[in-house]
Amino acid sequence: METASDAIESLFEKAEAYGRTTYQLSKLKLLETTNIVVTALIARLSVMLMISMFSFIVSIAIALWLGDILGKAYYGFFIVAGFYLLAGIMLHFFLHKWVKKPISELIIKQALQ
Repeated sequence: METASDAIESLFEKAEAYGRTTYQLSKLKLLETTNIVVTALIARLSVMLMISMFSFIVSIAIALWLGDILGKAYYGFFIVAGFYLLAGIMLHFFLHKWVKKPISELIIKQALQ
């Protein structure tokens, strides 16, 4: 009788150890996946920030150049603002296709690696 209870007790101890190990492994896998996704997003966001800063400076330069050609500086800024208004309207209508879908696919792809 003693051996059967020892065997069952040993089985429960092994099951408990297996459960703890599985839990720790799951936590580590989640941490790794989170790390991959966050680092990829930070890298891409930093590139996007640099592109945005470049676009901002170029926009000011184009606005000043157009204003110089047209005779009044604010004419160039109005033209550049109108361009961004049209771009914003197009982006609004095609946001899901051009922005949301690729970003969600990127996050899913990074998470599944």
